[in-house]
Amino acid sequence: MGDYLRWLRRAEDDLTAMKILLESSRPLYWIVAFHAQQAVEKYLKAYLVYNDKSFRKTHDIKELIDLCLELDGEFKYLYEMGVDKLTLYSVEVRYPATLDVSREECLEAVEIAKRAIEFIRGKLPG
Repeated sequence: MGDYLRWLRRAEDDLTAMKILLESSRPLYWIVAFHAQQAVEKYLKAYLVYNDKSFRKTHDIKELIDLCLELDGEFKYLYEMGVDKLTLYSVEVRYPATLDVSREECLEAVEIAKRAIEFIRGKLPG
């Protein structure tokens, strides 16, 4: 159970990076979207670890939400928010000529991540 805190610390690092990059003089939208996805992914994994639910190595937000749903039906809220579409920013954006991220898409990813994380935090202690 204590291992979930390590996932949370890393997720918070992603949130910090996201904030710093957004406030920079040259915001790199694809990297911000990547960190938004990573933060949500790690929060979901923290929830699963806290609840002793195993998962395979994956960046697929949908797969992680589905595992969380097995523990708590309220996680369907994340689908209503469109959190699963953040998976798009997990791998593809890291490679040239695959996916450009506009300012609007970036800000939407950040907003989705913030709302998702607020929800997941409410499911964890402290």
